[in-house]
Amino acid sequence: MSAQALSSSAFGMSPFGQGSSRVTPTPGRTPFAPSATAVDGTSVIGTDLTILGRDITIISKNRVQIDGDIRGDVAGREVTIGSEGSVLGTVTGEKVDVHGGVKGAIRAVAVVLHPSAQVDAEILHRTLSVAEGAEAEGHWRKGNESELKPNLDAGSYPDSAGRQGL
Repeated sequence: MSAQALSSSAFGMSPFGQGSSRVTPTPGRTPFAPSATAVDGTSVIGTDLTILGRDITIISKNRVQIDGDIRGDVAGREVTIGSEGSVLGTVTGEKVDVHGGVKGAIRAVAVVLHPSAQVDAEILHRTLSVAEGAEAEGHWRKGNESELKPNLDAGSYPDSAGRQGL
């Protein structure tokens, strides 16, 4: 980039001609408001990502694939822990597929532990499938509907300052 282009970018002008390169925000929309409800889609936590912290809850209103490492809780309609993924915390969903590791708790209507799964958890479920080769320790029992339903309402969780909602 030329010195002129760099200089004009620094003052809010586009290096490609007249005008600003800034995106105009949507009126009345703030980045701190809850995101719009998506009807479909999969969120992915990649193998190069580790999420650490106190009282962290990752929420997906649809599907979430965990290929990285989470030290916190995960809630989604469908949660998949990939073969390289791990969760130290509670995993909650309508369906939870585990190919990787979970230490803590799993709460779901349907839980599937695949051959590569390594689980040390309390598992509440309606149906539990454990494939040959899966390593599973802990306690499991059938849960009732209220115990198994994932809470996907981000506004019902306290923020980092202990305040309820976003």
